[in-house]
Amino acid sequence: MEAVKKKARMCLVIAIAMMLVSGIVVSLVQTSFGHVTMKHVYWEADNGIGISGNLYIPDTATAENPAPAVVTSHGYLNNKGMQDVNGVELSRRGFVVLAIDQPGSGESDTADWQKQNGTGMNFVGVYQGVLSLSRMPFVDDSRIGVTGHSMGGMSSNFAVLQDNQSEKPLISAVLLNCIDAMYTDSPNIIGGIAASDADGNYVNLYGNRNVGIIASQYDEFFHKRTDANGVHHDAPDYMDPDNMDPQSFLNFGEDPTGKDYREAGTYYYKDIDGKECFRVIYNPAQIHPWSHFSARSATATIDFFDTAFGSPTPIASSNQIWQVKEAFNFVGMLGFVMFVISFATTMLFTSTFSELRAGEVVQAMTADKKGIAWFAGATAVSTVISILTFNPVVNFGKSLPIAQQVMMMGIGLWACLSGLVTIAMLYLSYRFYGKSAGIDLADRGVKISGRKLGKTVVLAILVCAVSYLCVFLDDYFFVADFRIWNVGFKVVDSEILGLSLFPHGVLFLVFYIAMSIANNSFNFTTMGGKKSWQNNLLLIVCNLLPMIIMLVFQYGTYVVTGHEPIQGDAMNVAQLFAFLLIVTGACVIDRVLYRVSKNPYLAGIITGILVSIVSCANTTTGLIMLS
Repeated sequence: MEAVKKKARMCLVIAIAMMLVSGIVVSLVQTSFGHVTMKHVYWEADNGIGISGNLYIPDTATAENPAPAVVTSHGYLNNKGMQDVNGVELSRRGFVVLAIDQPGSGESDTADWQKQNGTGMNFVGVYQGVLSLSRMPFVDDSRIGVTGHSMGGMSSNFAVLQDNQSEKPLISAVLLNCIDAMYTDSPNIIGGIAASDADGNYVNLYGNRNVGIIASQYDEFFHKRTDANGVHHDAPDYMDPDNMDPQSFLNFGEDPTGKDYREAGTYYYKDIDGKECFRVIYNPAQIHPWSHFSARSATATIDFFDTAFGSPTPIASSNQIWQVKEAFNFVGMLGFVMFVISFATTMLFTSTFSELRAGEVVQAMTADKKGIAWFAGATAVSTVISILTFNPVVNFGKSLPIAQQVMMMGIGLWACLSGLVTIAMLYLSYRFYGKSAGIDLADRGVKISGRKLGKTVVLAILVCAVSYLCVFLDDYFFVADFRIWNVGFKVVDSEILGLSLFPHGVLFLVFYIAMSIANNSFNFTTMGGKKSWQNNLLLIVCNLLPMIIMLVFQYGTYVVTGHEPIQGDAMNVAQLFAFLLIVTGACVIDRVLYRVSKNPYLAGIITGILVSIVSCANTTTGLIMLS
């Protein structure tokens, strides 16, 4: 055990170094190595909603030489961190960039989804960002653009409608990412969910603004239509010649009937009210959630705003460095996970928590054929139940009136149910196999005294609190966090922390404690290989199996056939990408801490709390009104 203690201390130093290096490199990249000032901002919008954002100010933008500016917005269930790509790449080219948190997301005020504040589902963020930028002396208010992914694109459309009512329109360019344009004179800010089915004529609501669309070929939510014969078409058919919506858009709102076909990737120009403007559609082969983490979308965004405004600092669109930032954000995340493990292990060697430590490093038990058969059967049953219950349970949770975070309530309930199924499988396995095989629940840590359980809870909370302090320090000193794609450890306020602990924390704890008991007290065997990591890898795959099957079915079928298999519940399935990484990380924490403590509850509580915080911090929150 002395070797474990020394290794834990060494890993603790390495973890801190990884997080420090992560913060430094991320700060250098997002500030273009000192040529861009990047900071958090918060302001009260005109309607009283508090909005937060990340503001990027290139050193070339001054009151004497005002620069073009762009407001960027994330989509539903995300936050401003998902716009890091645009912030980094546009600002290093001389654009002032304001990446906002929409109301109910990130650090902005909670969204009033019930009353809607007269804003059309609270899509106020983009236009309020435009107004804020227009008041900054280093911004050229004649060259302000907006872009948003998914719901952020809806907010961009809403901003155009607001801007059209202004005495002095401020928006000069609009790039919609994974969202339809407003095609008809019956404007729908969510684009044309079925704009071609609406009772309206094609029209140009964008005026003489430069406008573009990034239409992903495998978008799960938009760029769809039902043709005159009642045949449904998904996003792969968006640029078909018989789809009038994009053709009308590329013809500046004119009815495209009888006109030549206009293709994706080409800029089409026209003089409107004495100003030459353009329309363009980009059509990359990618799915909806990948479009805000994509080099192809970044290239399109850079080209679009360079064409619209001219980049003050010209750099080829293929020259992108945001991947470096994301890579070191991930290094910080790995360092954070290592810190959790090594700090918890180090605390087990203190006098206060030493009784929670095992007498020696726990070794794998020998797996027999009957035990393997029970494991395979339980895994198969659990996988089938998880898949069959996923959408019904998630949709039920989303419909509950007490849900402030509707998606997390649904996912949390499904996780809780999966945990209960796991517990049932463990009980049956022990009842009909383990008991006769001589499995001792006390020896494996399942049975634990009240005193030890109490200390376990205290240590778990301490580990989570100290570990998360690193997140706040990273944000304070480097304006950074630890993340990859849509999974991130980021700062939270008291409201989000409260939701993380209850109700969502309770739901996630059931699953992650059950998973830790299953992975370690029952299934830490030679099954999969004699080495601990081989067994853990097998268990990781088995835990991920329901998610892998659902994702492969949803997206594999879509790419191969061009038709989306699950139409109404695609939003639910898209959430599973994040949990592929989350569950993997939790399994690693489980195994390492169990080997030192022979206590499955310690890692289960730690991972349950941290996963709940991460999940609640990276989604959308709304006010609830109970009658």
